[in-house]
Amino acid sequence: MILRVAVLLLGLIAANASAGGFAEDLVRAARERATHHETYDGAYQRIAYPMGDVADDRGVCTDLVIRAYRRLGIDLQARVHEDMLRDFKAYPRTWNLPRPDANIDHRRVPNLQTFFRRAGANLPVNLDPAQYLAGDLVTWRLPGNIPHIGIVSDRYVPGTRRPMILHNIGRGPHEEDSLFAFPITGHYRYHPVRR
Repeated sequence: MILRVAVLLLGLIAANASAGGFAEDLVRAARERATHHETYDGAYQRIAYPMGDVADDRGVCTDLVIRAYRRLGIDLQARVHEDMLRDFKAYPRTWNLPRPDANIDHRRVPNLQTFFRRAGANLPVNLDPAQYLAGDLVTWRLPGNIPHIGIVSDRYVPGTRRPMILHNIGRGPHEEDSLFAFPITGHYRYHPVRR
């Protein structure tokens, strides 16, 4: 019995260490992306599959997330597309598409929200900043009913315990105090196994 408990505890410690490392790596990748100049451009483009991307000097909020995960060897384009192929009806029908489109589906916030929920990464939404850990993903509803996504930073707003956010809200990727600037619509912790 004691041996079994010890093995379980070691497994939990290893999982937490692994998750912490993943979150740190994700934040580091997003912060590196904030050093790039990008024009905010969500125009539909044909891109390669898998590992496709728009031009490096272009991007929207989802591209920051996609590129940060890609730096860790995780291709959200392929993962979202594969999941949509498995169960297209589970995804929003906002765009009236007859089938998945690997060129754009992963670049749409509502699709990412659905994917993260289906992957079991969904967490409660609340106004307690301590619940938002570095590497978590947050989605918001901006004025004009525009969906938005960003990554929780490991840095805090000076004088608070409120984490900064790494995102692209139209001025290129950057890090700022915006966790509670808009209504939060989703909170996710997606630390998948790297393939």
